[in-house]
Amino acid sequence: MTDTPNTVPVVSVVGKGDSGKTTFLEKLIAELTGRGVRVATVKHHIHDYDIDVPGKDSYRHARAGAVATMVSSPEKFALIHEVEQELSIDEIARIAADIGSHILITEGFKREGRNRIEVSRVERSDSLVCEPGELLALVTNNSALSCDGVPRFELDDAAGVADLIGERFFGREG
Repeated sequence: MTDTPNTVPVVSVVGKGDSGKTTFLEKLIAELTGRGVRVATVKHHIHDYDIDVPGKDSYRHARAGAVATMVSSPEKFALIHEVEQELSIDEIARIAADIGSHILITEGFKREGRNRIEVSRVERSDSLVCEPGELLALVTNNSALSCDGVPRFELDDAAGVADLIGERFFGREG
């Protein structure tokens, strides 16, 4: 089920801005989790961001110099940790494995991504971001877009993509 010890398979959902990546990803996550697959996700953000809320205790802890802040409740646990350099997908996949995930799905990571699933809407683009050899699958409503040897799915066919992921990484459908 894993690529190497202490890691998980990685699938990267990529595409141009406003192509429907997040909407498709929501459907795919629901489909996979409905099949018993524990999914971890990571959204790539090219700019600095702050997920913590100004004025809240954890925010204040970080501003005071804590190298990591954590928030724990009966239902959730969050860790915010500043890094010296951006983590690689391999490092993130190890974290996903450590928390009991079966697969890591990234949104973005156009350059470093692997097992890429490109999402493209005809209303947004008539070309692909990735080269055909980089793609695991193409998800599109554009009948003119296709790649030889790359499975093509409609935007609403999360079940079909989940089947492909299951066969490719788990030796079964989803």
